[in-house]
Amino acid sequence: MRHNRLFLLASAFGLGLPAAVAQDVNMAYYLANVNTQGTARSMGFGNALGSIGGDYSATSVNPAGLGIFRRSELSFTPSLRTSSASSQYLGSVTADNNVRLNLNSFGMVFTDAPKGKRYERRAWKAISFAFGMNRVVDLNRDHTYTGVNTTSSASQAFEADANQYPGDALSQSPLSVPGYLGYQAYLLNQTAAGEFYSIVPYGGGVRQSKTIKERGRVNEYTISLGGNYREQLMLGATLGIPSIKYSVTSSYSETLAPGNVEPNPYQFSSFRYDQQLDVTGVGINLKVGAIYKIDEKIRVGAALHSPSYYALDETYTPGVVSTIAGTVTQVTTATNLVASNRFNYSLTTPWRGILSASYIFKGKGFITADYEYADYGFLRYTYPISDGYGGNYDAQETAMNDALLNKYGSTSNFRIGGEALLTKFFMARAGFGYYGNPYRASGMDGSRMDISGGIGFRSNDFFADIALVHSAYSLQNAPYSIDYSYVTSGPLAAIPMADTKFNSNNIAFTVGVKF
Repeated sequence: MRHNRLFLLASAFGLGLPAAVAQDVNMAYYLANVNTQGTARSMGFGNALGSIGGDYSATSVNPAGLGIFRRSELSFTPSLRTSSASSQYLGSVTADNNVRLNLNSFGMVFTDAPKGKRYERRAWKAISFAFGMNRVVDLNRDHTYTGVNTTSSASQAFEADANQYPGDALSQSPLSVPGYLGYQAYLLNQTAAGEFYSIVPYGGGVRQSKTIKERGRVNEYTISLGGNYREQLMLGATLGIPSIKYSVTSSYSETLAPGNVEPNPYQFSSFRYDQQLDVTGVGINLKVGAIYKIDEKIRVGAALHSPSYYALDETYTPGVVSTIAGTVTQVTTATNLVASNRFNYSLTTPWRGILSASYIFKGKGFITADYEYADYGFLRYTYPISDGYGGNYDAQETAMNDALLNKYGSTSNFRIGGEALLTKFFMARAGFGYYGNPYRASGMDGSRMDISGGIGFRSNDFFADIALVHSAYSLQNAPYSIDYSYVTSGPLAAIPMADTKFNSNNIAFTVGVKF
């Protein structure tokens, strides 16, 4: 029951991407939407690493790329990421900006590549063992939207929950977060028949605002082995251990709009609904791959990524502050219900397949391309049998996973890039990436485009690279949703959507040594 009610809370306030409560359909995709950042070299040519290799980032794309190494190396990649967001909601436009210093990658590759007679005798011309970390999901961004609404109020989501679970709304039961918070903050009243209704006079206009601040990442720690068989076939495998650290602070508010002349017998002024979410966890996955040299100019590659199996720990704390008749009332789970809402559950992400091809211009550079397929309909949650609150966990799992299947489908992602040697020591790079739309419903677009470029320096024992990746995508987000089956205070109305356009720039710098 506990998971089910908090799923309803996440749905009721429709936090979109990300969600207020992690175990919902949006958060599952958010954590599974992998985009390896890695080294500045790979970022420079769009991370189209599937058949090029020779870079530590290949351990998270196609580990067969380790077969290209002929010397051991150590590399380190910090980055500076700037992002901006422009949101439109009910005719108003709001902008946000965010700047973060990150660690994209660090890695150590140990290579055994014999020379002379040993090289001639051995079928395996090189074997490499690697370990380190690649950032595969960046969870840092801010966005805000605001506008005046005359057709609905988020307080009706509280109302619907209170009418669905009327006993809980009047008690201090930890199962009744939405209805309880709304009732105890005096946003709801009761009729003589016992039905709850919202006191907010939204028909005359309420200014609705929402701010979401996200911080976190998914870092994948890799242990990899790759080899080169007779200078023609490269094989490799990676044991991936992704680590999640994520927090989001969401604040939604409604304030009586200027000029609102609708009757206001309870003297409502405003309310604010705050939510704090912290998620940590660790997972495991396996990647295998191959690269085949058709000749000295053409290479083809293939890689298969198993699902990542995560064990997640989540702490969630909501609260409501209201101002009614000049009196401020604050109700939070920390002070009125339980110390916090803490959950443990599992998440399984989709498998991925990658096909790649490269053309090598001897002594001049290369062009390379990757095609990647992922089916997000395979996202799955698993809840524990019991966490002390009882409930039908099988039914809740089924409902959640059916919602994932109905919302998400397969995507096709394309990456293309190239590198050109400018001199003996310097090279220039450029790349482009298109990441497809995962949503089944028409009118929702989750696609993203990346444009990248960079330069690099290589000597016998040292290398340095710098790259810039520009990303652009959009997000459609409703600030809340209402189950009108349990609403008595007004007619059914479509919930307005916020349309947010994100742009980010990731500047990475890699330094490394060969030995």
